[in-house]
Amino acid sequence: MGDDELSTLTKRELTWEERIVLLLAIIPHIYPQALDLFFIQNKELDRPYTEFGGWKGTSHGGFLPTGETAAFILSVDNPENRSLVVQLFSKEHWFHQENILRLEDQGSGEPFLSGKLIVSEEFLAKVLNNGVYRPDYSSDFPAKRVETQLEWEDLVLPYHLREDLENISQWLEHEQEIRLRWKLNKYIKRGYRSLFYGPPGTGKTLAASLLGKKHELEVYRIDLSMVVSKYIGETEKNLAKIFDRAEHQNWILFFDEADALFGKRSDTNSSNDRHANQEVAYLLQRIEDFPGMIVLATNLKDNLDEAFFRRFQSVLYFPMPDESSRMRLWEQMLPAEWMEAADPDLLLDAAQIELSGGSMINVVQRCALQLYQAEKPVLTKEILDEAIRKEQEKEGKITY
Repeated sequence: MGDDELSTLTKRELTWEERIVLLLAIIPHIYPQALDLFFIQNKELDRPYTEFGGWKGTSHGGFLPTGETAAFILSVDNPENRSLVVQLFSKEHWFHQENILRLEDQGSGEPFLSGKLIVSEEFLAKVLNNGVYRPDYSSDFPAKRVETQLEWEDLVLPYHLREDLENISQWLEHEQEIRLRWKLNKYIKRGYRSLFYGPPGTGKTLAASLLGKKHELEVYRIDLSMVVSKYIGETEKNLAKIFDRAEHQNWILFFDEADALFGKRSDTNSSNDRHANQEVAYLLQRIEDFPGMIVLATNLKDNLDEAFFRRFQSVLYFPMPDESSRMRLWEQMLPAEWMEAADPDLLLDAAQIELSGGSMINVVQRCALQLYQAEKPVLTKEILDEAIRKEQEKEGKITY
């Protein structure tokens, strides 16, 4: 791995010492046999050389470096460099602040440099996957990547709402320039926080996905069922895992059904009340400090704690589509092949029935199942009406 590649991945000009330490941390993952020379035994003591450091993994048979290994390499010709090595692993160094690498698992009272030299999962993924880091869904990272095949132009929304989304898009595109041009960085923090609210199926998730797609940002939807815990302190720990991983990435964090976690704080009449309020306070702080974009989505805006609203740069209402919007959605969703011999008034009649965009997708899927076996599929009024009726029945809008 060349110097240019390391500089590209870290987005920094590295010193010679930083390059050596970073390469040392990466080598076990890409060329482990290169460190076998450190297995040389001290023949006088019949044991490994103390100054080489190193540790042995559970299943890995090769030499794994420690801080002592880095200190040995960098101090061979200059013992004074040992203090420099310690600085490379301090919490003030960008290695730690940008979650590149760290030392860990020093025993109680043991030398600082005896800790294992660990490269972060995020940086290692970038090394192995051409600069891309996409963590898998797990208990340590309860979030799933959200993608869409639609494009920005496919959004069917009221004009004022589309204009608000365009403003967010402008901020994502030009944030740094805007903050620095008039020295607003003294007052305006990095990042952007927005609340999307409105009935289910009105495009909140899609809008967040398209903002990410338009600006090449990964969008992760947080699974709140895995985050919220009844045990004191666990919710904060789960949230910390998400924010810590996302802090150095170019991501949009999307909290769906946010009122489950961001609900109104109650009077502290019990320890449970204090615990719930503590969770909200912690979340408020992490949201305010997050340097990327956060979107909170909810069906019920009034259920959210009022303390969140001053931390949002925008609050966007996603209404049910009106008749003209429903007409555009039907025209976009229904395949042209189905409509070649269809009744010209079919869509005009369908557009009069109030449905969300998400519900309309379900209707199209039901129609597709009905038409799948047809040699020449033609959408009839009977098929479309039945699919709409079933969707309305499912949503409780009609009963029998």
